[in-house]
Amino acid sequence: MNLGAKSGCYTKTTRAITIEVQPFFLEDQSAPEEGHYVWAYHVRIENNGPETVQLKTRHWQITDSLGNIQEVRGDGVVGEQPVLSPGESYEYTSGTPLPTPSGIMVGEYQMESERGEQFDVFIPAFSLDSPHQARQIN
Repeated sequence: MNLGAKSGCYTKTTRAITIEVQPFFLEDQSAPEEGHYVWAYHVRIENNGPETVQLKTRHWQITDSLGNIQEVRGDGVVGEQPVLSPGESYEYTSGTPLPTPSGIMVGEYQMESERGEQFDVFIPAFSLDSPHQARQIN
């Protein structure tokens, strides 16, 4: 899947590790009349660097349209701590609910090099927009 060619794709590179995120609204899992909105996001992690790295932990900051912030921290992603050799990539899909029809997510993964060095790779901020959000032109 080449996310770079799709609209709504967010990309950021840190230390030759490229993170691409594509969020999408899940209408069938949302209940706007009850203040329940759900998004999935597809993430692609590509190692363009010279050494093997392992994703150890994740940290997300999820902000709804009222400014409420939820922090999510944990080991790996979707139950895995993938190891990426130079030129390899890893993809997964996850999701998040919000009580508002829009929001924003941003975060970082802590990686570990084959030499034992730990470093953060930044996940680009991406917008969670639903068709239920009123649009304003300023």
